[in-house]
Amino acid sequence: MMNRRTFSTALAAGVATSILAGSDKTRAQTSPKARNVVLVHGAYADGSCWSEVVGRLQQADFKATVVQHPLTTLEAGVEATRRAIALQDGPTILVGHSFAGMIVSQAGMDPKVSSLVYVAARAPDAGEDYTALAKTFAPPPASAGLVWSQGYGKLSEEAFLRDFAGGIPREKARILYTVQGPISDKLFTGKTTQAAWRSKPSWYAVSTEDRTINPDLERFMAKRMKAKTIEVKASHLSLISHPHEIAGLISQAGQLS
Repeated sequence: MMNRRTFSTALAAGVATSILAGSDKTRAQTSPKARNVVLVHGAYADGSCWSEVVGRLQQADFKATVVQHPLTTLEAGVEATRRAIALQDGPTILVGHSFAGMIVSQAGMDPKVSSLVYVAARAPDAGEDYTALAKTFAPPPASAGLVWSQGYGKLSEEAFLRDFAGGIPREKARILYTVQGPISDKLFTGKTTQAAWRSKPSWYAVSTEDRTINPDLERFMAKRMKAKTIEVKASHLSLISHPHEIAGLISQAGQLS
């Protein structure tokens, strides 16, 4: 019987290989129930962070849509995501990284959404204070590097390179730092009023080297939602450093949703 908490990273890679690099015959035999994928970025980033994952999904004939949301409020992010979902032509896999886990939990109640994928993401219950929940675990180092100015915050270069984008080549990480999206001081104050993971199949990718969200908090949330889970030896940006594994997990959600 499949362990509901943790698949090995090797298994995820194997599934990804068979789905993402298979022949046309293989693809026909494993045609996913959901071909639409909507991907939502987290804080300190923009939609371009999904580029490596999107390329792999497109190779597997998924239709990928990346949401660009303003990082101002939870409600604005949810609204932008709902607009993207409305444009899909059938069952849709909704994917969120980091803060976008909250957006996914709320917008995922849309009837078009067949499954949810969380990538090192927040996953509060309906009405739950995520900040209070996070404080029950050891604080991640990245939070100390947040610098505020005129109502907006960004990670310092040191915190971004070391704690947010660890494991990514420095030249690439510095580019990501330059294009990071500033967050409003209202972004983290919102609370979800619904938790789609309570009623829809969910998958979760834990980043074991995460210094932005405590990995044990990620494991707690994944276990609580009874998500099919993989652990990736990566920093918070596993979607950039390990796109093959993340795309493979999304592909699983398409097959089994």
